[in-house]
Amino acid sequence: MQKTVSRLAKILAIAAIAPLSLTAQAGEISNAELSATTCFQCHGAEGKAAGGAIPPLAGYPEAIMVQQMLDMKSGKRPTTVMGRHAKGYSDDEIRAIAKYLATLKP
Repeated sequence: MQKTVSRLAKILAIAAIAPLSLTAQAGEISNAELSATTCFQCHGAEGKAAGGAIPPLAGYPEAIMVQQMLDMKSGKRPTTVMGRHAKGYSDDEIRAIAKYLATLKP
């Protein structure tokens, strides 16, 4: 009986601690970094485009990217696809993503 209680206590302790570990790991990635991964589908891994018509985003000037994204979101800048993507983000999210992408090495 003593061994069963001891094992049960260990299992409960692990179950209580496990979510804290997952939270700590998830906290290491910012929302901007996570959101930017959707950009990488077209703009290349880590924002380093492989060439063609789609520009690289790594190291792109933050202020320029913010203005361009806001213009695409509002329809001021015509686009084929980017306007729809931009509308999925708040202005603050766009700023955070641009700030993150600007930190990446081209």
